[in-house]
Amino acid sequence: LWAQWETNHMTEVNIRVPASPEQVWAVLADGWSYAGWVVGASHIRQVDAGWPAPEARIHHSVGIWPFEVHDITKVRAADPPRMLELDAHLWPFGEALVRFELTEIEPGATQVRMFEALKSGPGTLLPKALQDLLLVPRNKETLTRLRDLAVRREAGDEQVAGNDQV
Repeated sequence: LWAQWETNHMTEVNIRVPASPEQVWAVLADGWSYAGWVVGASHIRQVDAGWPAPEARIHHSVGIWPFEVHDITKVRAADPPRMLELDAHLWPFGEALVRFELTEIEPGATQVRMFEALKSGPGTLLPKALQDLLLVPRNKETLTRLRDLAVRREAGDEQVAGNDQV
């Protein structure tokens, strides 16, 4: 299944993260953090025990109150700390296959590749070039937020001490 999506349908973005694959994976494995880095997610309502094991789900909301849409994201496959593959649902807009691949490129640095393909819904009617115009900026911002959280976890509290003053 993955090979057929990869060849024709996937939109890819990537980023270099100055943190280990384990540190990046720690963010991916924290289902409660998703609203902090997934562009569009506004609220995490519940995370299944065992996340990110296959079939585990995040119950999330998208949008702003009172115009939120409630749906789920489900794990298709996981290979910690190298790969996470998800089915992201957003009724009535459809469903997407999302895959994160983490590769250590040097000690303390990880390349994160994010692939996304629309599987159902109105977006699938758009040509891939138009889908890319919509998905690439969103997914680049998603990876930037993921990077920032992974680096923050790597640095610990010392790096931001004193930044909480108003």
